[in-house]
Amino acid sequence: MEQEVSVREAYGKTLLELGMENQDIVVLDADLSKSTMTQIFAREFPERFFDCGIAEQNMVGIAAGLAASGKIPFASTFAVFAPGRCFDQIRMSIAQPQLNVKLVVTHGGISIGEDGTSHQAIEDLALICSLPGFTVIVPADAIETEQAVKAAAAHFGPFYIRLCRPKVPLVYSEDYRFNLGKAVTMRKGGDATIIAIGLMVKAALDAAQNLELEGINCRVLNMSTLKPIDEAAIIKAAAETGAIVTAEEHLEHGGLGSAVARVVARHHPVPMELVAIKDTYAKSGKPAELLERYGLTARDIEQGVRSAIKRK
Repeated sequence: MEQEVSVREAYGKTLLELGMENQDIVVLDADLSKSTMTQIFAREFPERFFDCGIAEQNMVGIAAGLAASGKIPFASTFAVFAPGRCFDQIRMSIAQPQLNVKLVVTHGGISIGEDGTSHQAIEDLALICSLPGFTVIVPADAIETEQAVKAAAAHFGPFYIRLCRPKVPLVYSEDYRFNLGKAVTMRKGGDATIIAIGLMVKAALDAAQNLELEGINCRVLNMSTLKPIDEAAIIKAAAETGAIVTAEEHLEHGGLGSAVARVVARHHPVPMELVAIKDTYAKSGKPAELLERYGLTARDIEQGVRSAIKRK
């Protein structure tokens, strides 16, 4: 049985570790600390924790002020609220002055389940990637989450880290080392490349394993740093495998698929398929049911690979 671990809990524990190491680390939340797991930090360092209430715009402004004063603020809420509810504040107070604010959001995508359409963040990556200077990371599991959060603390500038709600299987071992801005080759193959982010990395690995039974050998890349994207890895994949399929828990427009397609079109055009949410909002349901209904399963990735290969 695969071990499933909460990426949110990994975030909370990593914040606590960082807080013990660096007194300049401060944490802000918008009345969701039990869900974002920033409560772990709050219990140990109440004087460095700021609950801003249900006021994400104010939270962003306070975080910007703390960053301008030399602190390293981590600000958290649900992905649907940041950047959704406070895009202008993020744009004006963080992106334009390039302040050292780390936005770590949880409950990304449709896998939040029964909370329904109003709480499903499926546009957030398009919004945040539109802002110059932001580094955007979507970790694949708890081990990568811990290392991505530490990388954000160690590098100056605005960061956006997107986490999901459910526990997810570990795809990495403890000896994994996150390399900011670099894709990770999870599986080698020469017939096509699957590029995935977040919980779709596990689905991509499952799809590649299933396709191998058909004699199709897929390369699998985890593009956890969505921005700046690893163009060299994409160009190499296009040149060596001749077909690319992207997989993401986000709208087809403006996320991973769009970013990869720009690189492919500019440098090495090959057939592509985008496994993502089409132009629709999702309904309420259990996470697995929603992922299946909206085409975000290993089976959907497999079909995308077959389709792209046919057009090689």
